[in-house]
Amino acid sequence: MTLDAAALDRIFRNARTANGFLDRPVPDDLLRQVYELAAWGPTSMNTQPARYVFVRTPEGKARLKECLMPGNVDKTMSAPVTVIVAVDSQFHEHMPRVWHLAGARDLFAGNAGLAQATARRNATLGGAYLMTAARALGLDCGPMSGFDADKVNAAFFPDGRCTVDFLVNLGYGDDSKLFARNPRLSFGQACTLA
Repeated sequence: MTLDAAALDRIFRNARTANGFLDRPVPDDLLRQVYELAAWGPTSMNTQPARYVFVRTPEGKARLKECLMPGNVDKTMSAPVTVIVAVDSQFHEHMPRVWHLAGARDLFAGNAGLAQATARRNATLGGAYLMTAARALGLDCGPMSGFDADKVNAAFFPDGRCTVDFLVNLGYGDDSKLFARNPRLSFGQACTLA
């Protein structure tokens, strides 16, 4: 089954990176729905290493503000929610529950390089699924990398188990603050049929 054109437009073709947000709250229940939809996205061996901190309180926003590059402060402070997409270095603790074959936990626990690469790659996927789910449920997204990772980790993950991957502002976008649409590479520029 293929999604209809309106759904594809909402999720991909007409979706834009929000650069500012309306003063309209995002209910916690909607954040729960976004996560529960995104959680169905596939990760290798169902590892699910992404962790999400939904920063939405004035106190949380104040902590996050100190970690941002100047060009990202206004849009992030205007967003009702900023998601810290993080990587759980100990994701493999959950493997006996989320993977159907025995030994998966030990596979990652005994190979730090494999665990680190798997965690980073699949947490990034998780963040992409989260944005897709948010768009599908009516929210606008503004992913960004303009922050001091060490400061974010110190402020939100002081035990060191998780580390920030990237940030996503969520809410209802202010279309007056959108940049002009930038072009995408063509199939021939980005793809090879082998």
